[in-house]
Amino acid sequence: MAASQTHNQYPERPSEDPVLTTERYELRRSREYLHLMREHVLALTPMAADRVSLEYLKADLYHRAEALKDIPDAPLFFGRLDYAGQAAPDVDAVDSVAGHSFHIGRRHVHAPDGTPAVIDWRAPVSRPFYRASSADPMDLALRRRFGFSGGELTAYEDELFTPGHPGPPAGDKPSRILLEEIERPRSGPMRDIVATIQPDQDDIVRADAAQTVCVQGAPGTGKTAVGLHRVAYLLYAHREQVRRRGVVMVGPNQAFLSYIRNVLPALGELDVTQTTVGELIARDIPRGPVALQGTDSEAAAVVKGDARMAEVIRRALWSSLRRPQAPLVLPRGARRWRVPAYELAELAEELRARGVRYGAARELLEHRIAHVILTQMEAAGEACDDRTHESVRRSRVVRAAVDAMWPKVDPVRLVFGLLSSVGVLAAAAEGVLSAGEQELILWSPAPRGPASARWSPADAVLIDEARDLITRTPSLAHVVVDEAQDLSPMECRALGRRCSTGSATVLGDLAQGTTPWAASSWESLLSNLGKPDTDVRELSVGYRVPRQILDYASSLLGVIAPELRPASSLRADPGSLEIVGVPSASLGPALVTACAQAGTRPGSVAVIAADPQIRSLAGVLDGAGVEHGAPGTDSRLTLVPVTLAKGLEFDHVIVVEPARIARAEARGLQRLYVALTRAVSQLTVLHAEPLPAPLPGRPLPAPPPAQPPPRCPRTTAFGIVCPVLMHH
Repeated sequence: MAASQTHNQYPERPSEDPVLTTERYELRRSREYLHLMREHVLALTPMAADRVSLEYLKADLYHRAEALKDIPDAPLFFGRLDYAGQAAPDVDAVDSVAGHSFHIGRRHVHAPDGTPAVIDWRAPVSRPFYRASSADPMDLALRRRFGFSGGELTAYEDELFTPGHPGPPAGDKPSRILLEEIERPRSGPMRDIVATIQPDQDDIVRADAAQTVCVQGAPGTGKTAVGLHRVAYLLYAHREQVRRRGVVMVGPNQAFLSYIRNVLPALGELDVTQTTVGELIARDIPRGPVALQGTDSEAAAVVKGDARMAEVIRRALWSSLRRPQAPLVLPRGARRWRVPAYELAELAEELRARGVRYGAARELLEHRIAHVILTQMEAAGEACDDRTHESVRRSRVVRAAVDAMWPKVDPVRLVFGLLSSVGVLAAAAEGVLSAGEQELILWSPAPRGPASARWSPADAVLIDEARDLITRTPSLAHVVVDEAQDLSPMECRALGRRCSTGSATVLGDLAQGTTPWAASSWESLLSNLGKPDTDVRELSVGYRVPRQILDYASSLLGVIAPELRPASSLRADPGSLEIVGVPSASLGPALVTACAQAGTRPGSVAVIAADPQIRSLAGVLDGAGVEHGAPGTDSRLTLVPVTLAKGLEFDHVIVVEPARIARAEARGLQRLYVALTRAVSQLTVLHAEPLPAPLPGRPLPAPPPAQPPPRCPRTTAFGIVCPVLMHH
């Protein structure tokens, strides 16, 4: 079997290196080709037979031009593949790539004659860049990685796949370029990881469009990045299907969405909706009668988010049906056609037993009654056709009978009636909710009507459930939901409806569940999502977060999630963790000092504290003249309330008063675990109060040197182990 050898090139004067000179020329030429591709699109004149079609064509050309915009600080390619004399896997024999070389990048770029200059990282021919190893070279002769500073190409590394090579096996020495890219200091929003995707990441990213994937990942294992790159892959491999039916990225809050906003545009994908679960649900609810201005107590929110509420709403809806009290008599010409009350009741009961949605069944009832009458008419010798059927169905008598038996129901008024009437709720919740639970969710005093009610986000989810029972919610092609462990069962049902005939990527960490209704297991969450057969892939090894930080934060796992194994990291930095205890009066000056010290290092800085403490800390920083911003801004120093910290990453994090974070809410230790794992280079724990009991008062003893896990056949030639998903 072929062996491989890594060859590094870091010349002191790279301008004199012939390989770098050639590759820089290729980079400049690729940028010129991309510019020409965009100019060609902009020069097109759309033509259509009508104004509507013309506007659609204009919008399509605009989106194409936007997708072809160059990003100066993002290199167009990050690798190169030289194929040996045999065709590559997954490549049609007609298009054999044997003996050819390809630059691999974020998007496809071609010359004016159609010759590819850069191959999209999602194309089948690019896959060996992520998966080839000494055990399986995938017909490669050479794999080259490029190092960049901004948009400038500065270095390269070659990995040679040579049969019978006597050198050491590939993977004994990690790729310097790869590790530097992983550890590169960050500032601003999240960036893509196309240059560093690993084999098991590739498995998830390229999973079949119909496959739902659930990833349980410890902090820093790359869950979010993999979810975003899977969206980009689906839009490449199944573009028409995915664009036609839609794809949505659901995050926990707007700060998180601001953090990830640039990843997909950098990959040339602009047609992905990025939203929160609340906004996704609210856009399908009439805004007039529902203004989400209210809040629930924690206990009430838990009850409203419980999956049992679906049964309560279902009962309330179907209790609207009424048994007919009189026969239906339809005068038509000189005759009258009669349908007995018992037969009307049988038609209604049959439709109810079929499990048809309430609104669809109501319309079907009109057709069934019309069919019964037409059968009588035909038996009497009258000629009937579709026009006769429609005339009978739309008649005032038939519609009045249907309205009496099967009245129209508005989902907003249905939920309003449940939450404002003791009797209505008691009838629907009997045997489902206890009397105490019913009392928790009842409005007191009851508002006059839906427009005057102070609806909460949990109420909107109930309305969405009712709306779907009446009219089916359209399914998207794909839904990615991050921090899924914090969804209530009813929110899971709402998202499941939106991918009922599509697929989903579910990302989260049970140890980071911070809501009172957080999932205790993935099995229960996936069941509520409507995807019970989904396999769960656990990721517990990361690259970006130093081992000392993860080990310290994992001290909390024995209390918050004893069933999970602690996260680990292949990075070790003894100076990455600092615990500073100060007198209470010195907390402010110590914070200013810590921020100043962090500012001397490259990368982003965040101060994370309990929400009630943020205002006072902002005053301390303002008084000292320290510039800072809020989450979602481009400020180098960000002041982050702990409730908004989930999903974010910073090079240097200063966690202030862990004890206040821990006691601020019932799941305060989970919040603290999140805060302690936001740092990818340096963590400072600043406290005046005693630390919470599970946390040691000083850094843990230095762990033994990390030993990479045993290699599997798909380990890359740079020693990056398969089970790891890297986080950016």
